[in-house]
Amino acid sequence: MDPATKLSFDSPLLRVYEDGRVERLFGTETTPAGFDAATGVTSKDVVLDGTIGVFARLYIPADLLPGSNTEPKKLPILVYFHGGGLVLESASSPTYHRYLNLLVSKAGVLAVSVNYRLVPEHPIPAAYNGAWMAFRWAALRDDPWLSEHGDAGRIFLAGDSGGANIVHNMAMMAGTQDGLPPGVVLEGAIVLHPMFGGKEPVDSEAMYTREIMGKLWPLICPDSAEGLDDPRLNPMARGAPSLQKLACRKLLICSTDLDYAWPRAATYCEAVKASGWRGTVEWMESVGEEHVFFINKPECDESLKLMDRVVAFLAGN
Repeated sequence: MDPATKLSFDSPLLRVYEDGRVERLFGTETTPAGFDAATGVTSKDVVLDGTIGVFARLYIPADLLPGSNTEPKKLPILVYFHGGGLVLESASSPTYHRYLNLLVSKAGVLAVSVNYRLVPEHPIPAAYNGAWMAFRWAALRDDPWLSEHGDAGRIFLAGDSGGANIVHNMAMMAGTQDGLPPGVVLEGAIVLHPMFGGKEPVDSEAMYTREIMGKLWPLICPDSAEGLDDPRLNPMARGAPSLQKLACRKLLICSTDLDYAWPRAATYCEAVKASGWRGTVEWMESVGEEHVFFINKPECDESLKLMDRVVAFLAGN
């Protein structure tokens, strides 16, 4: 059979052919940065490393643009990592562009939406390395919008699904590697419907969920010696770095009762609380909705409640 038509990997997310061709089944649409009339938010793309294709889409509220006749002020910086299981979507996705416009308008923050490299073309640790580069770039405020209006003492991380997995790993890297530049404070991290896994099931975890991750993780990280107990996927695995090393001051973990990833999210929340970490842990559980529903249905009641909680968390309430 022709390698161009023979599959080496097949899932509801993507197909990979023996000749290396990747066919993503959704999440490939893009939209340009610019002014959003519905929210008054303006965005722009900044290339961080053109050789590897890592860029960030920056979002700024309307009242901070030149000519807005408002007093100069410093806002929290929110670094956001999109979802998609580390294999789909981008910072220029219409879905995420809409969500970031809405979040920035309601929370009054400067947002940096990171376009990290995707699997399988770029296996782990490529996504983490690109995310770390973008995180430190934002923290150093190496852009006029960030330097003029961003507060390095109030930096937040947020992400959903695979992006929430990145949030956890960035907060751990900030506490275990070189750390953050002087004067930079990681105030909080928002973990929305996180993508975690593990060899052993946790309470109420469906076999179907474990089978999906058992198939997907070897594609994401083919060189992982620990498999599903790789600490980057399973923060609670035996031998994983202590969760005490989370570098943020507070943590908001969100899930929903119909999310297939709920058991791992709840277990992670309890593990952080039990670890001796000195920060503050908050849990929010939505009702009657599925995985990352708020991205696709931003106007539903549960999405509005979740948005209010996220906005309050960013405001320090």
